[in-house]
Amino acid sequence: MEESERIKKQRELIERIGRNNERDGFQPVTARILGLLMVMDKEEYTFDEIVDEMQISKSSASNALRNLELRGVIEYVTYPGDRKRYFRFVSGDINEIIAEIEKRMQQKLHIMQQIIELKKNPNSRNAKFLKNVLEGINFFIENLEKLKTEYKDKR
Repeated sequence: MEESERIKKQRELIERIGRNNERDGFQPVTARILGLLMVMDKEEYTFDEIVDEMQISKSSASNALRNLELRGVIEYVTYPGDRKRYFRFVSGDINEIIAEIEKRMQQKLHIMQQIIELKKNPNSRNAKFLKNVLEGINFFIENLEKLKTEYKDKR
């Protein structure tokens, strides 16, 4: 694959990641900056490079970077003799990522349980659907420890 074609495909992937992250509650610019830091070969970007690369205002970049830092998905590093901050994607431990997914699943589980409890008709179409989803999430949570152990042993 030619370099220009690969870079084009990387930019398309950044856009797809951006749209996916928007569904997870990220603002559009924030979602795409995260994609940029994940996808591109260059793994550290200065603030000005991000502004230029994404073609966004400095205030948009600043807000997005602050948001990503607060979420713990990016960090910045500095180098002696250089006043610039270099932003990069945080490549965390797989166990931390799985723990975060499990936490979100537990939160959704709790909300669904509350919804079902408050339904006047526990046999309504929505209640039945939520009970089914609840069972599925419970199944995944119950088997998560076994899967983590299997994965750890495999490595």
